[in-house]
Amino acid sequence: MKNQGSRRKLFQVCKPYAAMISLQFGYAGMNILTKFSLNQGMSHYVLVVYRHAFATLSIAPFALILERKVRPRMTFAIFMQIFVLGLLGPVIDQNFYYAGLKFTSPTFSCAMSNMLPAMTFVLAVICRMEKLDLKKVRCQAKVVGTLVTVAGAMLMTLYKGPIMEMVWTKHMHAQAHQAVDVPVAADSADKDWFKGCIFLIIATLAWASLFILQAAALRRYNAPLSLTSLICFVGTLQAIAVTFVTEHRLSVWRIGWDMNLLAAAYAGIVTSSIAYYVQGLVIQDKGPVFASAFSPLMMILVAIMGSFILSEKIYLGGIIGAVLIVVGLYSVLWGKHKENKEKTTEADIPVSIKGTQGDGQVMEIIELDEVELEKAKSGNKVIDAADVAIIPVNASVPANHMKVNMEARYHARLKGITERERERETE
Repeated sequence: MKNQGSRRKLFQVCKPYAAMISLQFGYAGMNILTKFSLNQGMSHYVLVVYRHAFATLSIAPFALILERKVRPRMTFAIFMQIFVLGLLGPVIDQNFYYAGLKFTSPTFSCAMSNMLPAMTFVLAVICRMEKLDLKKVRCQAKVVGTLVTVAGAMLMTLYKGPIMEMVWTKHMHAQAHQAVDVPVAADSADKDWFKGCIFLIIATLAWASLFILQAAALRRYNAPLSLTSLICFVGTLQAIAVTFVTEHRLSVWRIGWDMNLLAAAYAGIVTSSIAYYVQGLVIQDKGPVFASAFSPLMMILVAIMGSFILSEKIYLGGIIGAVLIVVGLYSVLWGKHKENKEKTTEADIPVSIKGTQGDGQVMEIIELDEVELEKAKSGNKVIDAADVAIIPVNASVPANHMKVNMEARYHARLKGITERERERETE
């Protein structure tokens, strides 16, 4: 029995770590499959349409069943928010991301996507959703992390540097170098690389904007699965309209039982449906900082898989820039983690009941939260009136002294004790 209990406990501890690591493998596979499909000539506009069509079909049944009783009424204001969210996510973000992926590489695209927390922080400050107090270390960490992340992105954009040869790719790179006209190919590649960088920055900015607007939308439409389904559905319709404008050949819509179908289905079902659900469970258990901390692992996995499968070229500038972006990412996440801990500490400060002493001085009876009250009830504690902590309202008391034992809360709630009653009991 002891072994079973310890194994169950170990499984519960390891479950969120295993889930996030598995998600990073899923995201890495999506980047590799998508890059391969784009290299085969598939239009990224069509890929976005099919991806979000698969995502809608995957999420919608769960939304209809699980949120049928809690789904709010649709209003014009909510619909307009969903319309803009569909434009930011499925249309702008995904199209620019796939275009950037096509012109650069999966590793580079993953590294640039790590700018997301820093960009979200900047937009949150602009929209006054985040308070910036530079006197606090956590705010300084977020600002410095943002600047370091931007510096890393700029370095990756403007400087490529020499190719970092891997042992298993030296032979393939040498053959590719001999097979092309080097000066013309290098000039064309540099232009495409810069264009791809700009596309990836625009995609990350659109994704950060989606986070800001989605936070506002969830306050009005508190049904996450239904909101995601509607965003994917509206985004699919918008992506179809964009594709008809940009792609004038009907042949681009043709898709068979090939890599193109696999890439679209994989991206829609795995990274837009399963990943959403699993990541939501992990965030509920461990918080968003824990979930975000695993994103650099995807970049490492993509670099290894890309060099094996796609013979991807890794440049010195990309490595240095990626390191700067990861350092900046963790600086921002550390600051956010400290902020969340401060909010949790403030939420844990006991609630007070005000009363008056015999001389008219206002006093406070410090209490604990509901959870501790229930624990005290279940424990059948014997309570004494002297256990209630009473302090003057204006007194300066350290936070660690303000928390009193469970008996005090139990007695204050169930007996309705006041300072006058305490004096009578003493007499």
